[in-house]
Amino acid sequence: MPGHTLTRLRVVLTAFFALDGFVFAGWVVRIPAIKDQTDASASTLGLALLGVSAGAVITMILTGRLCRRHGNHRVTVVCAVLLSLSVALPPLTHSAAALAAVLLVFGAAYGGINVAFNSAAVDLVAALRRPIMPSFHAAFSLGGMIGAGLGGLVAGHLSPTEHLLGLTVVGLLVTAAAGPTLLRIDPPAPPEPERREQPGRGRLDGRNRKLVVVFGLIALCTAYGEGALADWGTLHLQQDLDASPGVAAAGYACFALAMTVGRLTGSTLLQRLGRTPTVVAGGATAAVGMVLGSLAPHVWLVLLGFAVAGLGLANIFPVAVERAGALAGPTGVAVASTLGYGGMLLGPPAIGFMADWFSLPIALTSVAGLAAVAAVIGFVIRRAAVD
Repeated sequence: MPGHTLTRLRVVLTAFFALDGFVFAGWVVRIPAIKDQTDASASTLGLALLGVSAGAVITMILTGRLCRRHGNHRVTVVCAVLLSLSVALPPLTHSAAALAAVLLVFGAAYGGINVAFNSAAVDLVAALRRPIMPSFHAAFSLGGMIGAGLGGLVAGHLSPTEHLLGLTVVGLLVTAAAGPTLLRIDPPAPPEPERREQPGRGRLDGRNRKLVVVFGLIALCTAYGEGALADWGTLHLQQDLDASPGVAAAGYACFALAMTVGRLTGSTLLQRLGRTPTVVAGGATAAVGMVLGSLAPHVWLVLLGFAVAGLGLANIFPVAVERAGALAGPTGVAVASTLGYGGMLLGPPAIGFMADWFSLPIALTSVAGLAAVAAVIGFVIRRAAVD
């Protein structure tokens, strides 16, 4: 495939990663308003938020099969349309049960697009033979930063209905602009030497199943943290530290900005240090940052902690998904993503219940614990898989 075609493919895939982050963050910063609207307790809200992760996990394995049958690019475009439409639904609900139902639809679209464009990105990484996977996830984080920042600015001026309907319009416009280009480009095949080196690539068999599951566990530990900051970070600042809605939204924006910076430098970091030091140091850094972000008594210290956690988590999930995809193609991406978003599945209700039993700050320290676990797993499997 010509180099200019690969460049165009990289650009349009980057646009979809950014759109995904933008739409998701826009929803996240309106969670406190939706909580008030539905009159939900912390634990009830946690169960409702479970709908996002449940919908994502349910569809991920199915999406891997759809990608094999219809192609990663087609599935990406269809899921982008569904994601854009479904984000407008939560403000229309007035009970936790109704919120959970519409979030199930939103989560299904979110999970589907994540498997599809990550699979497409894995194919492109293999064709280019460069570790560019973090750059795509940087686009997701940048979209999240912009979505959270914009959400904070409009929180006092637009209702959740108006805000999220605006996200629908933006999502459909971006899909209309980037979708046709993506549909015209065939997925690239890996170079011939790589096909000879990895004859089992694209199949989940006995040789690579265990490693794919291990990478999925690493993804789980880090996705738990990303989901926790997305779902509960804003509420922690607003509820526990009396921050204004705009400042509270800045919590996720700081986290997303740090993730963006970490991922923009991720390719260079991976080339210089390798995967094992990146995973181990990242997990340890995220653990320290989340202890600070959870327990600090001042808003600025919490924001700093969220930023440090974002830097630490930045490249762990991309490494895990890329390695799973290199081993088993879309099926590997689907398995690792399913386990990864299982972390988001566990996160909302677990933190909600812990917040009711203890407090939200104490509940958020669980993110630090799982980040440390990811670092330990990365170190243990260093010879077998990561490098």
